[in-house]
Amino acid sequence: MMQMGIVGAVLLGLSSCSRADALSVQRVTSGGMMYTVAVVNLAQDRLQLHWKNPATGGPYQTFDAVQKRLAGQGQKMLFATNSGIYAPGPRPLGLHVQSGNTLVGLNNARSGGNFALLPNGVFWVKGTRAGVTETQAFRRLNVAPTYATQSGPLLVSGGKLHPEFNRSGTSFKTRSGVGVCSDGRVRFVISAGPVNFYSFAIFFRDALKCPDALYLDGSISAYATPDTNTQLAEFGGIWTVSR
Repeated sequence: MMQMGIVGAVLLGLSSCSRADALSVQRVTSGGMMYTVAVVNLAQDRLQLHWKNPATGGPYQTFDAVQKRLAGQGQKMLFATNSGIYAPGPRPLGLHVQSGNTLVGLNNARSGGNFALLPNGVFWVKGTRAGVTETQAFRRLNVAPTYATQSGPLLVSGGKLHPEFNRSGTSFKTRSGVGVCSDGRVRFVISAGPVNFYSFAIFFRDALKCPDALYLDGSISAYATPDTNTQLAEFGGIWTVSR
């Protein structure tokens, strides 16, 4: 197995406040690639998923639009990143649960791009619990999440890489994903440059110790902090951490 040990981790000075266990955003170098990693503690951090703006009825599309909405509610946005793969509209391609309301149902597609590279899965949040669960297993889970997004493929499930991934994979893209890790924290990851699925999954499993992780999206993936906004394209769902 290729060794992907962390070469270095640099804090960006973006922790949400002085609490040691609250949000931190780090740049982590591993296997020759730099990743931006947002570490979310659901016991401390307010993690939310957004798609439609209730003020307009239309999708937010941008980090700036979500930030303005949160500011109007007295919240400061500390981190944002795009959610799962989406269709024109923009509309989430799979399950989208927002504030306990299912706005888009589970998608059982078995063909058509990365989303249907089975197994795919759902990242869900309910209170201080979170999980990355294979789609059909999620259907049987009988959990009513507060927030959830469906995307694909699963990067890691139960500590095992997706069966279609291999070290010599030739599809290299900027990638984003989310993992639920052995310390109970959620980690959102955006690569600084092109990586294949195998290397991206190995980073989650071996460097971040996430036994379960889900691919979110590819070349357009971006993130925002109070000092940085890398967004260049519109988005469907948008995850935020705020206080």
